[in-house]
Amino acid sequence: MPEPDDLRLLEDAVRAGGDIARKFYGGDYKRWSKDGGSPVTEADLAVDKYLSKTLTSARPDYGWLSEESADDPARLSRSHVFVVDPIDGTIAFLKNRPHFTICTAVVVDGRPCYGAIYNPISDELYSAQAGGGARRNGAPIHVSARAALEECAMLGDRTQLTCAPWPAMHVQNRNSVAYRLMLVADGSADASVALSAKRDWDLAAADVILGEAGGLLTDAQGAKLRYNRASTIQPSLVAANPALHAEIITLLRQ
Repeated sequence: MPEPDDLRLLEDAVRAGGDIARKFYGGDYKRWSKDGGSPVTEADLAVDKYLSKTLTSARPDYGWLSEESADDPARLSRSHVFVVDPIDGTIAFLKNRPHFTICTAVVVDGRPCYGAIYNPISDELYSAQAGGGARRNGAPIHVSARAALEECAMLGDRTQLTCAPWPAMHVQNRNSVAYRLMLVADGSADASVALSAKRDWDLAAADVILGEAGGLLTDAQGAKLRYNRASTIQPSLVAANPALHAEIITLLRQ
């Protein structure tokens, strides 16, 4: 079983990681493109270095998976694994937009049990443990009760979500996938859909928080997501309350 204070460990770590990110935000720092073209900055690496040292020192028997660390196949033999995105939404960070997050999760046997996601610019800390409810800055949160997809508040790619077979919706985007899912978790938005591939570190922490807020996060076929596999790719995502989730899955299957 995970340690009983794993949630506090994650919460403290993402807040401290956010302090590091704020020191770079809006300033002059190094940036470059990784293989495949996605951007990375020295802020990403500084936060990753801090999280790696802090979390693995506290739990040396846990595995480690991070977007900005070399993948160590040893994680596949560990039942408990930290899954981390030092800065989710690096494009927002680069453009000085307040929509990036620091994400950490503890995954146990393929499913997240603890998660903490911090937006250091808006000072929003979302966290949850399996069976314990979800919170933003300590206050309980819950998904919206909206039952109709038409005219709902949807977060995702406008080019994918503003044409047939989708009904008319109010579509907005956020560069941080995790932050989109937190806005669904706290009821600020009704749903989020992405039909392009994501990674474990985009979704693991958000998965447990959204679930504890009464929502569902699956792939576009309605299947639960599994983490800490040899491949870190998640093919798609659908996030919403149970009623909207069912409507979206039905639409996608058609």
